[in-house]
Order: sequence, then C-alpha cells, then structure tokens
Amino acid sequence: MTDNHTLRSKTVVITGAGSGFGLEFARMGARLGMKLVLADIQADALEAARAEMEGAGAEVLAQRTDVSRGEQIEALAAATMQRFGAVHLLFNNAGVGASGLIWESSVADWNWNLGVNLWGVIHGVRAFTPLMLAAAEKDPDYRGHIVNVASMAGLVNAPGMGVYNVAKHAVVSLSETLYHDLSLVTEQLHCSVLCPYFVPTGIAQSERNRPADLSNAAPMTRSQKVTGAMALKAVESGRMTAAQIAELAFKGIAEERFYLFSHPKALGQVHEGAEALVGLRNPPDPFGERPELRTQLETALKE
Repeated sequence: MTDNHTLRSKTVVITGAGSGFGLEFARMGARLGMKLVLADIQADALEAARAEMEGAGAEVLAQRTDVSRGEQIEALAAATMQRFGAVHLLFNNAGVGASGLIWESSVADWNWNLGVNLWGVIHGVRAFTPLMLAAAEKDPDYRGHIVNVASMAGLVNAPGMGVYNVAKHAVVSLSETLYHDLSLVTEQLHCSVLCPYFVPTGIAQSERNRPADLSNAAPMTRSQKVTGAMALKAVESGRMTAAQIAELAFKGIAEERFYLFSHPKALGQVHEGAEALVGLRNPPDPFGERPELRTQLETALKE
C-alpha cells in the first residue's frame, strides 16, 4: 500500500473494535471510504460502533467475537469473505490488561490474558493470512497489510504487569517472524507491529469483559490493587490519544513500516536493556529516571 487513497473501497477487519484503538481504527477506515468488519466481545459497544460507522456512510459487518476462541475468528473470516469477498487490512487489536506481582497471577489470569492478547493475534494470523495470500496470488495488483497491536510492554519488562509483558513480548516475536516469513513468499502482503505506550483507552477496565469461567474466586491481592491503580493513573494521564495512534498506524501502513511506535523517547529503555543483554549485565532499573515511583511502589506494597 503506497498511500491511504488506495484503501478506498477496500476491506479492513478490526478486532476489539468497540473501544480504544479499535474504535479509532474503524473511524479512520470509515473516513478513508473502507468497508469495515468490526469484531468485539462487548455486544453493546460493538453495536454502538456499528451504528456510528453506518451513520458515517460506511458499509459494515459487525460480529460479536471472542478472539481467544479460534473457531470464532474462523467464523469471522468466513463471514468477511461472504460479505465482502476479500480482506486488505487486518488489525489484530483486541487486548486486556493485567497487574500484580507475577507469582500472584492465577492460572485463570494467565489463561484470560494470553487467550486474548496472544492467542487472539495467533488466531487472526492463522485465519486471515492465507486468505490474503490467496488474493495476492489471484491479483497482481492486490496489496494487503496486517497490523498486530503489541505494546511497549512487548519490548521492556516493567514490574507489576508480568502476565501482560509476557503476552506482548510474544506478539512482537510473532510479528517479527511473520514479517520474515511473508518476505519469503510475497511482496504484496506486509505487516507491522504497533507498540503504544500509555494512551487513554478502556484497557485498564478490561475486567468488564472477563469471562465468568476465568474469574478468580480469591480477592485481589495487595500488589494487584496497587499496580492496577498505578497502571490506571498512567494510562489516563497519557498525552497521546487513541485517535492519534490510529493516524500513526495508517501512516505507517502507507509507508510499509514494520515498527510503529507512539513514544520514541521510551525506546531509551529498550536501548538500555539491549546494551545490558549484549554486555551480559543484569537488567537495568526500569525506574532509573523516576526513582520516586520505585519508592512509591515499594512503600505501597509494604503497607
């Protein structure tokens, strides 16, 4: 895709389309004249997104989808092909948050978070990539792009969010491998990994969509409450908006860039970590530039 004008009348599939980044991806797609396939587990949010996009004049297929269930992603792919006949742009975007000291995360915590944040991307890649490659094989003018939404947490390891870190690191690895694999077989389909930092979205309240069978019988631990509150504050204080992230993503797609970062200054932590790795040194202090946060967290955990 050389510019966003080529996206008019093309089909975009967006998971987690009912809020946050997904909703802004949908709004951007509608403004560009794209056909929209919207998926979300939250039915009322999905319906609101559908109504808004249709009100903006877009053709919309909205389908309630639990991205952790492979059969539901496959059903989404089948419905997309039946309705629109092709997929040109895919956002594997659905995500949920996690907090607390890593050993306090329950099996249910791991299953829910990895199910959405990692398996959701895996299922999306497995279901849609073959369809996009088949379209490329049939049409030499076809161009497609896959965007996997990870996080800066996929590149650094802040304490108190271990389950989330693990999932997002895996998404970065998956995406880099997808990039190399695609390069072996086609020049018509590209991919990117989007790594936002703290941006005001609904991810800090993602418990609202947690399945009952993956809920915890035990109450939240002190560390889960403390780090969850700190994460919420960081997310809500983010200066960059979800709409700006969508603009950044579509610009990156047009330029066929792989790494899409919202906060380049945060890459300093990545650089420090890489230097420690190749220098065989211990991981650097994630609070190196803001030691007061470490003090605040340590104090809260000991209360």
